[in-house]
Amino acid sequence: MHFKAFLYVCFCIFAFNTILAKTYTKNYYDSGELKSEGWIDDNSKSGYWLFYYKNGKVSEQGHYKNNKKDAYWHYFSKHGKPTKAGNYIKGKKSKWWLFYDSKGFINHKCQLSMGIKNGYCLKYINQKLTSAEKYKDGQKIKEWFSFSSFRSENKLSDLR
Repeated sequence: MHFKAFLYVCFCIFAFNTILAKTYTKNYYDSGELKSEGWIDDNSKSGYWLFYYKNGKVSEQGHYKNNKKDAYWHYFSKHGKPTKAGNYIKGKKSKWWLFYDSKGFINHKCQLSMGIKNGYCLKYINQKLTSAEKYKDGQKIKEWFSFSSFRSENKLSDLR
């Protein structure tokens, strides 16, 4: 019975210290406007964060893990329109990224690995697919301007 009580006390102390280690912080511009806000865990950015322009609009939002951007992030212009969005893995852009035009429509989307183009990029004009490109280690190796030519050389499952 004493051992169970001991384990319970140890667990409570651990849980309490874990809660205390996380703090929510806000940073401000010299003008007093909110610049950023999010969680700090053991002196590192952790969890969900928001960053703001001086006009109060959100500039970017997403998660941190061990002080590095992680998971899905969204970026916005000073007017609140999306500019880009995509995944981070250990602080590096990875998987599919979306890039938007000034009207907030997708301009192109690309597969990235460790922050560089590695896979396909699909380009759009007025919300219509106009071309596809293939990259390897940041270098363009092929481009297609018709869906039929793309499909004859590639598997659609590669676009996942």
